[in-house]
Amino acid sequence: MIPNIAVLGYISEICALTPILMFATSSRIQSVIGDFRIESMMRYSLFVPRLYNLCKSLGFEAGRIMPSRAFCSDENQGYPIILIAKHFGTFPFNHGMVGGIVASDRHAAHADHGRDLVIIQASHVGYDPDNKTFGTYRRINTEDDDASTTCGKVGAVIEWYQEEYRFARNNIYLSREGDSHLVTIDNQLLHEDREQGLFLHLDRLVSHDSDGPVLVRMQSTAHVYLASQEFIASLPADAWPAGERQRIDRFLGPDLFRFRRTIEGDVEGRSHLEQNLINPMPWIVTSPEPLLVAAQVNTQAEFDRAFRTIVRAKEYQGRKILFIACINIDISPREGQLFPLTKCVPWAAYIQDGTGGSRTLEQDEIVGLLKQQSTKNPDQIDLEEAIQQMEKVKEIKIEL
Repeated sequence: MIPNIAVLGYISEICALTPILMFATSSRIQSVIGDFRIESMMRYSLFVPRLYNLCKSLGFEAGRIMPSRAFCSDENQGYPIILIAKHFGTFPFNHGMVGGIVASDRHAAHADHGRDLVIIQASHVGYDPDNKTFGTYRRINTEDDDASTTCGKVGAVIEWYQEEYRFARNNIYLSREGDSHLVTIDNQLLHEDREQGLFLHLDRLVSHDSDGPVLVRMQSTAHVYLASQEFIASLPADAWPAGERQRIDRFLGPDLFRFRRTIEGDVEGRSHLEQNLINPMPWIVTSPEPLLVAAQVNTQAEFDRAFRTIVRAKEYQGRKILFIACINIDISPREGQLFPLTKCVPWAAYIQDGTGGSRTLEQDEIVGLLKQQSTKNPDQIDLEEAIQQMEKVKEIKIEL
């Protein structure tokens, strides 16, 4: 049985956020999440000047760069936007939709707004430094500083799947009668004609003969099967109590089921995020940090998809472009703080040099390039001074 994605480390200090997230190395999990390493993170106050200096090293011209962000609409994404404006000298173009989806129909408009072009895509996930958990963010503008789900869109999408998984965990039982290891499955989970729901891989869970699954007996609301040898070998001996039964619970791993759901096939529409997540959803719902894994999967899916739209966009032909995909980790502000201490985890980048050359950088390569850049930016602007200048300038009357 393939082990669940597991978080073996935790984040200890808010100012030294360095979690070590160890993922299972099975080929099936690797095919879902690849070699994404969360520990390759950096504070946004370091990431943005490094990104700007990387652009300069690639020949991008100061004052002619138009950054664009494909972020979720959450207010906690404002701090990264402020830093982008500070270091690039202009507020970034809005290339994103809820959940961190890239709006490719905005490529042409983005290309019109600058000579050299940068696109930053990021899914996001909250982090609570007090509880040391991912997925929530403390909203300091609410009446009681309520903590709620981040990203809320991702949370809403995966909730249905989590409920289906909870039902299955609570309605499949393991037991032992003599030398026979038995699996009792609620009838609802056996109805293959359902339009949507959680569907079991019975060939991995129970024994089969030439007639199909080996049925021991039928009950009023369930079927009792002989467990497969592969499944028996994957579990500890105490998972099979003699003379009684216990819920399968956490032993219902991601290799034992799949999801089916009717989803509108709209690209970049309201169901786009769910389309990105549904195939890896067994790994998401079985993870101890489902919102973190969902953000990771969505970032990977969006980079692969958006990169192809950038390559095809005629407005981007012959232009210098840097497209980078990341996860933003929003750390709930402490008392006295207005903004989150946001961390960026770069995943991949695409660079186009404007003369026909291009390359794709994997995580190690883009992180390495960024870390080679200075965190000092002589071109950064003083936002407060710029605002004061606008307040002092002579008023321009608008004539109607």
